[in-house]
Amino acid sequence: MNYSNVEDTAALYAFNNLPKECNTSPSNGGYDFDDCSWFTFFGNPNDMSEDSLPSNDHRSGSTSRIPRCAQRPRQMASANRFHQMAASPRPSPRPNYSFQPVFHERTTHEDDTVLTQELWKLARKSGTLNLSNKGLASVPDRLYDINEADAESKAATLEQLSIKDEDAWWNQVPLTNLDLSSNALSHISPKIENLQSLTVLILHDNALVDLPAEIGKLEKLMRLNVSRNKLCDLPRELYSLPELRHLNISYNEFSELNPDISDLHMLEFLDAGHNSIKSLPGGIGFLVRLTALLLPYNHIKDLPPDLVNMRSLQRLDLMQNDLTCLPEDMGLLRKLQFLYIQHNDILELTDFEGNETLTELHASNNYISNIPVRMCENLPHLKVLDLRDNKITQLPDELCLLRNLNRLDVSNNSIDTLPVSLAALAHLISLQVEGNPIKSIRRDILQCGTSRILRTLQERSMAKSKDEGESDSGAGARLCGGQAGNDTAANYPDRYKLRHTRTLAVNLEEITDVPEEVFQLAQKEGVHVVDFARNQLRTVPNGLQHMQNIVTELVLAHNRIGQVPQFISQFTRITLLNLSNNLLTDLPKEFGVLNTLRELNIANNRFSFLPSGLYDLQGLEILIASDNHINELNVAGLQRMPRLSTLDLRNNDIDFIPPILGTLTNITHLELVGNPFRQPRHQILMKGTESIMSYLRDRVPR
Repeated sequence: MNYSNVEDTAALYAFNNLPKECNTSPSNGGYDFDDCSWFTFFGNPNDMSEDSLPSNDHRSGSTSRIPRCAQRPRQMASANRFHQMAASPRPSPRPNYSFQPVFHERTTHEDDTVLTQELWKLARKSGTLNLSNKGLASVPDRLYDINEADAESKAATLEQLSIKDEDAWWNQVPLTNLDLSSNALSHISPKIENLQSLTVLILHDNALVDLPAEIGKLEKLMRLNVSRNKLCDLPRELYSLPELRHLNISYNEFSELNPDISDLHMLEFLDAGHNSIKSLPGGIGFLVRLTALLLPYNHIKDLPPDLVNMRSLQRLDLMQNDLTCLPEDMGLLRKLQFLYIQHNDILELTDFEGNETLTELHASNNYISNIPVRMCENLPHLKVLDLRDNKITQLPDELCLLRNLNRLDVSNNSIDTLPVSLAALAHLISLQVEGNPIKSIRRDILQCGTSRILRTLQERSMAKSKDEGESDSGAGARLCGGQAGNDTAANYPDRYKLRHTRTLAVNLEEITDVPEEVFQLAQKEGVHVVDFARNQLRTVPNGLQHMQNIVTELVLAHNRIGQVPQFISQFTRITLLNLSNNLLTDLPKEFGVLNTLRELNIANNRFSFLPSGLYDLQGLEILIASDNHINELNVAGLQRMPRLSTLDLRNNDIDFIPPILGTLTNITHLELVGNPFRQPRHQILMKGTESIMSYLRDRVPR
């Protein structure tokens, strides 16, 4: 072999100077190449054939016997490098991974492994098992035996169980709450009947096409959610569940509701929205405990007559259907508070006689041409009236009878005039009138918003009163139509209205005091709502003491009251107290005895701290204290208010938020914007209450 090439010479030198560790063997010419680590790395020359040898095209008649995988000398610093490489341990072979494809059919074994031993023990200890969003194609078969003692527990002795007390059978509870939502389940095994103790079963966001009949044996089941599946019917046995109170079948493929649904006598909540339901079965009125009936996005054309027998119904959602009218006796739903009928084909509204508790009426995107006058008289507690995108041509003057109206939306209609009586709505904070051919008010005023429009209407109302011979002083002295200076019955509210509405409301009259006779008359007529908002009162009228046993709502907002008297603590039935927009700096210590108070509004006053009496309000759920000068947050006091769910502290002077506030899990709505503290940052505040509370909890010292 001709080694005229420098590269070949260097390779031969390296070959002849192999390390000593290579064993000699006469059969291999003195070397055992199979055991040599150097050739394990570079390749064994005994395995080379002439066909495998590289050819040197640039040199005729010469062939290199260097292994094909050997590195060339110009890539090496010196021959010593070969010795170092030869002395190094053998490189480990590359592992041969067998990857599982990303998209593959889920196997039963994979589903079974999701229910780990840790989850198993936690579920047996807490009674709750969460397997949501695990990609399950089937329920782990082991799950159906979770209420039975496993083999390990059976085999363990009493001494062993005493050592691991947390795993002992006496510390285990039956499974009551099972969450299998957001998976790929297409069926549920009949073995579900083994989970007799279940009270909550959550199966939403799966691919279920049916439910087993054995689900009807879960006699303790109170809550069932099968929304966002492919169900078109429910097993007949399900309608015999004696304790079922919450049923959600929305976002499925139902074309009708089974008449047997009326057998669910304990049902309180039913959501069947986003289906293809065309009619409701007769007998649905037997669901007398139902408080919420949600049927949006269906094709319902008529409502059954017995619907009005649901005397406990508080929320009725029928939006995005094909309704043309409402039942004439809607007034029988005396507890109805929220009615949603937008995006239908309704031509006219009913009088709603008897629906005095109705607070929100949403009827946009229909074909309504007028607002019934009787409706305005029958809805004294209405706060939201949404009539946008209809065919309304005129607003009645009687709209001013909706004393508690906060929001009125009549945009995109055919209204050309706004009645000046709208200025009498003392609580109206949002008036939407865009999209109408209004000519009575300049466009630039309309574009300025609600406050500017109401101010213009109020100015016109006062000018109209002057033209009719009424002086400003007379307006300040009269109460709901009485004449100034006359000590007669005309000075007092109308008895019929007091008896009919149970409301004493005197707003925008600039009154500075109220005679006791007015409260005595209201007390005789059984009035329980008193509203003197937007006047010039400097003190709480003493005559209110005559009504301390019957008043449930007291509104004294937008006055000049600087002090609340102690007798306020004697109102034993009050649930709502609005003292916003006054000059208050403190509340009496006796305030804490108002155990029935649910909502308190002290916004826009001069408080520098939350009064100590507030922390004794065990039943308070809503506290609005925004736009004050509060500079400190007493979390210890807030911890004494177990029912507090809404806390509004916007626009105050709070410079530090204690992290322990995040541990108050009862607070579901927290407003802190507009304070000078640095943490939490504004971005977190904008994400909502959950983000704020989570941020605070993460910073509680461990």
